[in-house]
Amino acid sequence: MNFEYTETQTMIAASVKDFAQQFIKPHIMEWDEKQIFPVELFRKIGEMGFMGILVPEEYGGSGLGYHEYISILEEISKVDGSIGLSVAAHNSLCTGHILQFGNETQKNKWLPKLATGQSIGAWGLTEHNTGSDAGGMSTTAVEDGDFYVLNGAKNFITHAISGDIAVVIARTGEKGDSHGMTAFVIEKGTPGFSSGKKEDKLGMRASETAELIFDNCRVPKENILGEKGEGFIQSMKILDGGRISIGALSLGIAKGAYEAALKYSKERVQFGKPISSFQGISFKLADMATEIEASELLVHKAAALKNAKKPMTKIGAMAKMYASETCVKVANEAVQVHGGYGYTKDFPVEKFYRDSKLCTIGEGTTEIQKVVISRNILKE
Repeated sequence: MNFEYTETQTMIAASVKDFAQQFIKPHIMEWDEKQIFPVELFRKIGEMGFMGILVPEEYGGSGLGYHEYISILEEISKVDGSIGLSVAAHNSLCTGHILQFGNETQKNKWLPKLATGQSIGAWGLTEHNTGSDAGGMSTTAVEDGDFYVLNGAKNFITHAISGDIAVVIARTGEKGDSHGMTAFVIEKGTPGFSSGKKEDKLGMRASETAELIFDNCRVPKENILGEKGEGFIQSMKILDGGRISIGALSLGIAKGAYEAALKYSKERVQFGKPISSFQGISFKLADMATEIEASELLVHKAAALKNAKKPMTKIGAMAKMYASETCVKVANEAVQVHGGYGYTKDFPVEKFYRDSKLCTIGEGTTEIQKVVISRNILKE
């Protein structure tokens, strides 16, 4: 296995780093404190080709692979995890679902706008009473001639208010039946389709999270992705790839927090020495660096399997679980290294700390990853 970045990855990482320093870093705290979702920034990210990273060029995308995808998310998330989260959700969930399961007409209709950032994507699976138990959803889609009529609500949806195109999974069969749910594409402005309460979150505050509401929302049958009843099965496959996204997001946040802690430890002097010279601090840095390295290897192994179209459910779950837990641990220790200053907004680590926790929850909690991993190893 080659552990070196390719020339393409190196060039991409450098261009994303420059972009993040110029267009993201100056606004981080304003966006965070005011919960501003910077729509125009995502138009710029689209112009860079990073809203359709995995989308083939024929549909307006960049046609890159998962290793490049990780590089992009990592560099953005080193600066601002909430922007990294939105880029990940747009690429892997909404855009990824249409790319993987849409027919040619659907791909040609929606992917070019999504891939260039003209449209922002949302993806609706979670509901108020069905988080990890997604199969128990209550949102229904009832057939009516050439349409399906949707009623219900989705919760914790990234880009629910600002999104232009949403992929939504609704129940078309019995509750709990894995073949009783169907995926629909719904465009903003469709009668009966609206957004609800915006969540006031601990972290990731510049990444918009809100409800999607369906009140006798009529969706044409040609907007079904794949076949009726396949929505839940499709979603589980989408979440497989999504775990690479959250792994990359976790990796970026962890690296950002670690680099801030390393820098501070060399500059902060106590008892006449930089605090990095004390074993209590240097050992923290050693643990942080080692666990980040291990996370990176796992995430890129999952990417290699995904690129090769090989089974990656187990490794993807391992990568997501380990990288996200490492992210929280590293961010916590980065605050500790900063001492009292780490608890203030004058230094970046308090935000890394707040943002990190979402990584252990979104797209499947750590506990759900353990369920996935254990089921797979027990089948081997």
